[in-house]
Amino acid sequence: MALLYLTPTWPTDVWTNAMRKLAPGMDIRVWPDRVGNIADIRYAVAWLPPANVLRGLPNLSVIFSLGAGVDAILSDPTLPEATPIVRVNEPDLTMRMTEYVVLHVLMQHRQQRRLDQNQKQKIWDSFPTHGASDLAVGIMGLGVMGSDSAMRLRDLGFKVAGWSRTRRRIEGVHCYAGDAEFDAFLHRTDILVSLLPHTPATSGIINRETIRKLSRKGPFGAPIIINAGRGKQQVEADILAALDSGELHAATLDVFETEPLPPESPLWTHPKVTVTPHCAADSDPETISAYVLRQIRRHEAGEPLENVVDRARGY
Repeated sequence: MALLYLTPTWPTDVWTNAMRKLAPGMDIRVWPDRVGNIADIRYAVAWLPPANVLRGLPNLSVIFSLGAGVDAILSDPTLPEATPIVRVNEPDLTMRMTEYVVLHVLMQHRQQRRLDQNQKQKIWDSFPTHGASDLAVGIMGLGVMGSDSAMRLRDLGFKVAGWSRTRRRIEGVHCYAGDAEFDAFLHRTDILVSLLPHTPATSGIINRETIRKLSRKGPFGAPIIINAGRGKQQVEADILAALDSGELHAATLDVFETEPLPPESPLWTHPKVTVTPHCAADSDPETISAYVLRQIRRHEAGEPLENVVDRARGY
């Protein structure tokens, strides 16, 4: 039994070293230089796999995603149809995302960018502030990460709601579901947080029409967007136009239509935009490797895999 790492855009040695530390006797292969006999490969860890590589492994039993999302794997049009794909669901990854969401909601709420600018200009300006209960936060995507972020923000006193394709129940959080309730969710939201997976249904969901449906009743007079989901969900030209017209108060973006974000993008220097380099929930090699190893051992023991992706839904 061999495990293949198929991660052309990741530093493979970091990941293979972490796995070797946890499982010294495991037969670990690396595409494209150290593949060996492909008949030995039963498991693959993948991210943006080149076409036909996974399909060409005759005894492949499971594909593991290195990140919480699986769009980078589903983008391969030649994926073997019958091979299960397992996504990561780790408390460490969830906590990192929650930290990011809470941090940037609080930065917007406490107007930290304004304070930073005042410090640079040596301006003493103790402007009026508002309480967390004055802000309505709406989270798109109520999976493990979205639900945890919603509960943490709820506990800080924000008015929190969530929206997902299927109905969820979270104490103290108003949960909306489906297309029929999307507009109502937007209308009550001052700060929109996206933690959605990238699927055909979520592509371009953060657009000018969506922005115009957000609340204008909050303390800033215009809504705020925080996107830590996927870059394909946002129409960046629409976000920039909405910021310039005053339809948006500010935006924090961790993901982008093109990554890395090109140097010529106006998002880098826009005074109302906070840019972070797709770092909201970094995958820790040792933590994720331990998760993959647990799943392999479950499979080898004949136990069911956890967190298997529903390909029809895209997550």
